[in-house]
Amino acid sequence: MALIDLLEISKSYETQHILTEVDLFINANERIAIIGKNGGGKSTLMKIINGTLEVDNGRRITNNNIKVEMLDQNPEFIETQSVKEAIETQLKELNEKREEYELLSKQIEIDFTNQELLKKQTEIANFLDIHGAWNLDDKIERVLQEFNLKIYENRPVSLLSGGERRRVALAGLILKKPDILLLDEPTNHLDVYMVRFLEEMILKENFTLVFISHDRYFIDKIATRCIEIENAKIRSFNGGYKEYLSQKEALLSAMQKEHENLLKLLKGEEEWLRRGVKARLKRNEGRKARVFALREEAKKNPSAIRKIKLELEREKLHFNQDKSVNRQKMLFELTNVTKSLGDKLLIKNFSTRILQKDCIAIVGKNGVGKSTLLKILLGTLKADNGVIKIGDFNIGYFDQQREMLDDDKNLLETFCPNGGDRVEVRGKKMQVFGSL
Repeated sequence: MALIDLLEISKSYETQHILTEVDLFINANERIAIIGKNGGGKSTLMKIINGTLEVDNGRRITNNNIKVEMLDQNPEFIETQSVKEAIETQLKELNEKREEYELLSKQIEIDFTNQELLKKQTEIANFLDIHGAWNLDDKIERVLQEFNLKIYENRPVSLLSGGERRRVALAGLILKKPDILLLDEPTNHLDVYMVRFLEEMILKENFTLVFISHDRYFIDKIATRCIEIENAKIRSFNGGYKEYLSQKEALLSAMQKEHENLLKLLKGEEEWLRRGVKARLKRNEGRKARVFALREEAKKNPSAIRKIKLELEREKLHFNQDKSVNRQKMLFELTNVTKSLGDKLLIKNFSTRILQKDCIAIVGKNGVGKSTLLKILLGTLKADNGVIKIGDFNIGYFDQQREMLDDDKNLLETFCPNGGDRVEVRGKKMQVFGSL
């Protein structure tokens, strides 16, 4: 049975159609990934599922007062609360239910034949089972550790960064386990270990989940169904990301075959049209109109097929990274590099070469030296020992603190520090605001 039904939903912003008469059902224990281009309607659909955005047309039907909760991009807390208190506050209902269960158990010990008490106890036990709330204290402790929040547990949440606050909100939501959990880019601000823990929790606790993510591997691991939004319509694909690509390929093949059949049909109709039409016969006029309609359809199909084919090729390329890269010159060469910060040894006798066209991910827990290694490569931090050779090339660096930006400067001053209003984009001069 569906927990939520969206029936013939339409939503537009001014002249832009975001969703046009789309249908969507969400069943218990489904994990649905919403896929589509930026600005294509993913967040809009998520807010409609959440019930926080009004639709232009259509109906949103929910089953049995279910609770739907969404991870906020900018979560708000009581600023004086500590991190642990902020998580516990989100779990208030679960703790109250657990206390009520314990109180009922004591009452039943005295009056064990009271059917009303027994029935109520069973209902609460089922609720605690569904939400996995019997050992909340242990779960809070684990999520603090896994999301690297343990060191902040007694710190006011107001002192945390935006990413850390999102982790606090996410921790509360996965422990709370609402009937339907909505996550918008949940792996942002998580390292690889945190992502692995999140995957484990979602799969183990059997969440009903709808999520948006650009992490193809997270989608493939978690999703039981992929929903693609394209041209204001929804198309559903069973399975994870690999299955989505496979079914999209089958769809492309079917479209190509359908187009070939259309061309054959159009060829026969064109021959009939060339033989002449008796205008006074209504059926002939209808057939003539159909020929013109077929012509228009035949014009549109190749571009639609070509578009899907290009997108599919791009996605397959990203998902199945080609390991056979034509490597060229050496960019960095590190030999026996060692670095400590204070008493903490971060890097010891590390040697590697980084070549042109290498794509390298640096992974590890927070605080183990990932950013330190980047700063050594940049030359902003000196190694304690070892030899570092750097080739002749320019480095672009996007840092977490955005130190490259001067908050006192506006956009024009930032992009054109020497005056004017033009920047170079891929070899061409463009006006700054046009480029942005």
